[in-house]
Amino acid sequence: EIEAKYNKKMHVLRDELDLRRKTEIHEVEERKNSQISVLMKNHEKAFSDIKNYYNDVTLNNLALINTLKEQMEEMKKKENHLEKEMADMLLQNKQLTERLQQAQEQVSELQKKLAHYEKDKEALTNTKAHLKVSQKELKDLQWEHEVLEQRFSKVQAERDELYQKFTKAITEVQQKTGFKNLLLERKLKGLFSILEKREVELNEVLAASNLDPSALSLVSRKLEDVLDSKNTTIKDLQFELARVCKAHNDLLQTFTAKLTAFGIPPDSLGFEPLELPALGQ
Repeated sequence: EIEAKYNKKMHVLRDELDLRRKTEIHEVEERKNSQISVLMKNHEKAFSDIKNYYNDVTLNNLALINTLKEQMEEMKKKENHLEKEMADMLLQNKQLTERLQQAQEQVSELQKKLAHYEKDKEALTNTKAHLKVSQKELKDLQWEHEVLEQRFSKVQAERDELYQKFTKAITEVQQKTGFKNLLLERKLKGLFSILEKREVELNEVLAASNLDPSALSLVSRKLEDVLDSKNTTIKDLQFELARVCKAHNDLLQTFTAKLTAFGIPPDSLGFEPLELPALGQ
């Protein structure tokens, strides 16, 4: 009974479960069919939209292609036109290049002329300034020339006066010097002759007198002293003669230098100044 009871319950439960399963399956199929219907509608709508979109795109592309074809033809026309213009521009450019080169050459030449002009202008300015300075220097030189002419006239008068005085002084000095030199030479000649006589006399005396060597030595020593004294006197006279000759020659050189400084040639004196020889010449 229990087994029968539970078998019955099991059949009832199985039937309920089968019914529930079938119900759920039916609901799932309905939902599935509903979703399929929705998806199909959506897909149809999307397909329609895509179809319309691509139709529009195709139409637009065809229109764009036609437009581009027209634009391409226009561009070709423009290109041909531009090529013609470019050829014209190249020709013009060549002509302009030649003109530009000529213009550059002219500009270079003008720049050179401008540089020379600036140099000439600067040189002219410097020349004007130098001319002003030269004119001022010329005025100063003219004034100095006048002053120098006055001084030259005065110096000429002084030169003439000095020339006369100097000529007279030279003549007097030459006369005095010549006379004094003549006296000194005669005096020296006299002293030399006296000395020679004294030596001869002394030698004769020494030869005649038979003096002993000591006396002879004493006499010789005295004689040497006398001779030294005479020689000293002769040297003094010779020194005095040389001093007078040198003074005469120095005076003559000074006179000649003064004549040269004043522009007077020494040949215009009218006589030849006597230059005394140095001692021993």
